[in-house]
Amino acid sequence: MKPVRTLILAACVGASLATVAGCSVIRGQESVSSYADDASITAEVKAKLIDSKAVDGGAVNVQTMHGEVALSGFAKSTTERDRAGQ
Repeated sequence: MKPVRTLILAACVGASLATVAGCSVIRGQESVSSYADDASITAEVKAKLIDSKAVDGGAVNVQTMHGEVALSGFAKSTTERDRAGQ
């Protein structure tokens, strides 16, 4: 009976550690507010790209880390690429 109890205890500890690790802030952010600020910037940039007539906003991925925006994706021309970066 004792090995079963030890096995159950080990499983519970493992599940607890996995849960705690899942609650940590992701992507190397130092705080939840920093993550929220980056998400807000990403949403604002993505909205401007989608509203733009000069850029296919659906073809551009936007990622923000520590306030720095990175764009990736495909542009039909160098002009469209340059417009996306403005």
